Amino acid sequence: MRSLAQFLQPPATPLPPKQIQSTTISKCIKFSRRELAISTSSSVLLLLGSQAIEPLNLSRARADELPPDNPDKTEPEQEPSRKIEYCSNQIVTKRAFLEVSVDGEPIGRIVIGLYGDSAPFGSSRFSNLVSGAAGVSYRRKDFVRIMPNYVQHGGLRSYGVDAELAKNTGRTMAIDNLVDEWEKQSEMCQGTKNVATSVSLIVRDPSKPPPKMKLVARGGKLEIDQEEVGKDVNGTEFTIALKDSPELDASALVIGSVLEGMDVVEKLSQVKTVKENTSSPYFRAAKLIGDKRAVVAERGFNRPYSKVKITNCGLME
Repeated sequence: MRSLAQFLQPPATPLPPKQIQSTTISKCIKFSRRELAISTSSSVLLLLGSQAIEPLNLSRARADELPPDNPDKTEPEQEPSRKIEYCSNQIVTKRAFLEVSVDGEPIGRIVIGLYGDSAPFGSSRFSNLVSGAAGVSYRRKDFVRIMPNYVQHGGLRSYGVDAELAKNTGRTMAIDNLVDEWEKQSEMCQGTKNVATSVSLIVRDPSKPPPKMKLVARGGKLEIDQEEVGKDVNGTEFTIALKDSPELDASALVIGSVLEGMDVVEKLSQVKTVKENTSSPYFRAAKLIGDKRAVVAERGFNRPYSKVKITNCGLME
């Protein structure tokens, strides 16, 4: 009877395949906590590595898809050579001379070659002042500064007789074109522009402070105007460089060079001058509080004690 009951008992229901697999895995695979931690960290590193490699492969693919550079675009490569050609290959178009004296004693003649192609306005301004075509000239005008690297001529005055004579001939002392040439020269020429033997016109004053705003009454109305501080240069002062003078690049336009007579410039540079005393604490304090005596004293620094004049000047054929 018992055997008949066992025979009539329904067979056990078979487990689904997934449950068998999970049961088998749960029974057969047993990891320790240490092994589980190591395997987890390895999986994370593998995942991060695949994500890091994927953008690299993508960037390489994009680089391969980019079209090659256009071989016709050669302007940036030619620009430096154009700059070098503009600065180095200076052609002398005119020659001028200056005869200099110290306290009435002639010391010699300086011959200057002018760059009419690279600095047409500057060389034209200088040649007109040397020849007297502008109504005024450099004759009987003084050198006002003797520096270790260069000597500076005072040029003409923007007021008084010089200005009236220039006005009578229809000439002006505007420096707009000179400033444009200076900006072009600063852009095209790299390195020091005012090298030894260079002759330059001073076209701007880098030490001049910006203008101040002030309120003025005009025609019964109040208007805002700019108060000019100091005086502007008029483009007639010039310098002759004894040595390379990078300090002049911020204010002077190179218009030529000395062809003959550098020994005369050397003699001129040996004239005794007023000693510069800007390191004095008294001068610094006076300038700080705006004492006019400090301004007057500063203008006198490096001025020659002797009268250094241009006795004669002109153009050479």
